Amino acid sequence: MKRLLFPTALVALLLTSSIRTEACTNLIVGKKASTDGSVMCTYNCDGFGFAASLSYHSPGRHAEGEFINVSRNWPGAETAERLIRQAPYTYGVVGLMNDQQVSIVETTWGGRKELRNPEGYLDYFTLMNLTLQRCATAREAIAIMDRLVQEYGYNETGESFAICDKEEAWIMELIGKGPGRKGGVWVALRVPDDCICAYANASRIRQFPQAPKTSRKKKGDKPFCVADEGNCMYAPDVISFAREMGFYEGEDKDFSFREAYGPLDFGAIRYCEARVWSFYRHHSDPAEMDKYLPFLYGNTDVHDHLPLWIKPDKPLSVRDLMNDMRDHYEGTALDMTTDVSAGPWASPYRNQPINFKSSDGTDMFRERPIGCQQSAMTLVCQMRSWLPDAVGGVTYFNLDDASMVAYVPVYCGINRIPEPFRRENNNIREFSTESAFWMNNFVANMVYPRYSAMIGDLREAQSELEDFYAEDQKAVEEKAGQMTPSERTAYLTAKTEGYTDQMMKRWDKLAKLLIVKHNDQIMQPSENGVVVPGKRTSPAYAPAFVDAVKAQTGNRYVKPGQ
Repeated sequence: MKRLLFPTALVALLLTSSIRTEACTNLIVGKKASTDGSVMCTYNCDGFGFAASLSYHSPGRHAEGEFINVSRNWPGAETAERLIRQAPYTYGVVGLMNDQQVSIVETTWGGRKELRNPEGYLDYFTLMNLTLQRCATAREAIAIMDRLVQEYGYNETGESFAICDKEEAWIMELIGKGPGRKGGVWVALRVPDDCICAYANASRIRQFPQAPKTSRKKKGDKPFCVADEGNCMYAPDVISFAREMGFYEGEDKDFSFREAYGPLDFGAIRYCEARVWSFYRHHSDPAEMDKYLPFLYGNTDVHDHLPLWIKPDKPLSVRDLMNDMRDHYEGTALDMTTDVSAGPWASPYRNQPINFKSSDGTDMFRERPIGCQQSAMTLVCQMRSWLPDAVGGVTYFNLDDASMVAYVPVYCGINRIPEPFRRENNNIREFSTESAFWMNNFVANMVYPRYSAMIGDLREAQSELEDFYAEDQKAVEEKAGQMTPSERTAYLTAKTEGYTDQMMKRWDKLAKLLIVKHNDQIMQPSENGVVVPGKRTSPAYAPAFVDAVKAQTGNRYVKPGQ
């Protein structure tokens, strides 16, 4: 028996998945809802205390009898061999997109904890990575995920996946069956081409189209049901299992996946669904979306859910999605920059835990926006059917908080990861100027405490890079389209490395500007990222903070005679 132990890409993902990342966000755009006909999805991988990286798995053919050991070999976890049969052929995978332009991103919602099977071989990141190595379309990915879970078991709680290719976008919700039981129950729906959708750590699929009972496959046939002209797939026992477990008693037609397996509470509504609401609000009538505010405040009398997807008021671009990933509820009723908790510099970031108590013991909470400081990596995937796969699939990628970084184009046809994104150069315990994670954090952690004073300098550098990358894409696509496959691979790899190097140099320049321009909490003038001669100023405190100081201190700081 030949065994292939721990491929490089799988190791990187296994190490990443050892940290619980239950604060992630996915935004999904159908091809008719995008400005250029591309399918798009996004991912903020959030979780304190770990540094992510960009993984790579090279394509290859494999002999019969090869296995992959997917044992989770981080400290404190099991180390016994868990062998998965290798596929005859595996596709190349860069991050969370393969060389066929299939992308899979995720967000965890937990749900019923008793349905976790600790004996299962597959955590969600391993499942995603193995599937990307084996699938050529989104539909095929869903079938493979089902097959892997049935054969090897799933050891996570409730999970949502956005599964997209260059033609379609799908959403899939999956949860296991509990200790000692392989497989899982799940539903997958195709997002209409003219719609947008979002996930943020809450189950969102409720009722779904069901195949007539007479047409459902018998045991031994295909392991899942297909309905709605092929736009819905689901586990054949998704309802019967809920009945067996006592999660549901009504008629099949009224069955809700969310209510059975991941019912909402206030936390799921305010901390998760509010992110979805804000995304929809950016791309539809704000007044209509604001009708859901009572729901976000915990009142479910009028609305007890948000739409699963909506038609946007106009098509979305890649740049739109980048900005959506940086959202802090600005300009809404949940705006985090306008009250005293934003501090003197109107910051949308909060240091306290999401749940905390006041000095008198009152239970309190903070908002949980899409853009947050604990992101380990962020990406926007774009899949385009009219271009060769190698250049048509682009992951706009960087490490750390989406609000504080510039998205770098990474083509799915490369064969080497840029050094600043490699796992070995992003050690959570050791700062390095060669690390994209640490250079981005270096800048971000200067900006966080003095947000309103410094964010303009960061936005200038961010826009400068992203404007250049956007402008450069047309020439890259044209040139790559005229090359042989091997020439294209070398060219796109070099371009991706060049873009990354450009980002690292610009962020080094930004870091040096911030410490000089804002030294001793004053502000010096600057042009094109360089401090220039001129009058020093003191940035003003946020009005809400000034008013709160006056309210708390009375006349202490009021000038006589006022």
